[in-house]
Amino acid sequence: MANSSDPARRRRSASDVLGLMRAATAPLRQSFVVSLSALGDNAQAAFVRLFDSGYDPSASEEHTRRGEEGISVRNLSVRYGDRYAFESLTGEFAPASLTAVIGPNGAGKSSLLKALAGIVRPATGGVTCAAVARHRLAYLPQQDELDRGFPITVAELVALGDWRNFGAVREPAERLATSVYEALAAVGLSSVIDRQIAELSVGQFQRALFARLLLQDADVILLDEPFASLDESTTEDLLHFLRRWQGEGRTVVAVLHDLDQVRRYFPSTLLLARSPIAWGETSHSLSAESLARAQKALDPSERARVGWVA
Repeated sequence: MANSSDPARRRRSASDVLGLMRAATAPLRQSFVVSLSALGDNAQAAFVRLFDSGYDPSASEEHTRRGEEGISVRNLSVRYGDRYAFESLTGEFAPASLTAVIGPNGAGKSSLLKALAGIVRPATGGVTCAAVARHRLAYLPQQDELDRGFPITVAELVALGDWRNFGAVREPAERLATSVYEALAAVGLSSVIDRQIAELSVGQFQRALFARLLLQDADVILLDEPFASLDESTTEDLLHFLRRWQGEGRTVVAVLHDLDQVRRYFPSTLLLARSPIAWGETSHSLSAESLARAQKALDPSERARVGWVA
């Protein structure tokens, strides 16, 4: 019998998982096709947008714009009740840029990423990002926002990165099994392809999430604390993908806390403390003067509550 390190066995495991996905969705697919066939072209398109959000295989054919997709924000503010998470942000994450977003805890960094991804609605201003409408934006939240107890295997988690190409009710393509295996091999997780995600360590789970990002093949990638609680080896491995994505012309924005890491790897930085303190070249944004201004931007009670994590 082949052992768990046998590449052929791991490929079969990925194929088996996709086979189960096809079987589970077969009745729904059949009903969906029958329903669509009774509608006109315009009504079919509207139905898909409403009930099968994210499905857009045509987006995978549009690679000519890679290196041209950035994010512009104008007078952007996010508020929860009567409290602003951040306010008055205007600027641009340039196409094919690699930008860190840093600041004291509670400075609005995660809220900014959610606004850029279209998850939260701005209180004022707006975001211009063509990649959102084209389903070419990928957003990775912090791990504590994800349900690690959800009964799904590593292969299934990674396969969901290709959602744009098969959606909720379509049969995944045969090539998906190979893509899942290759993505997991790239992040060093081939040996756990058929495990439940609840069985993974923090580092393994983050590697699996990066494998899913590889399948998403997005032009704009937003990462919220992607290296939190990871060991140095895992962090270095995953940083490789950020540099690779930028080199491929993708726009990458990452919320981070490690200032030394930002100085080493990120050409541009946004320093945020409920309002923008500095945005541009990292050496300027992380100057002693800028960091002191970020601290002073919070009132004394807020400084004591949120602190600063370097």
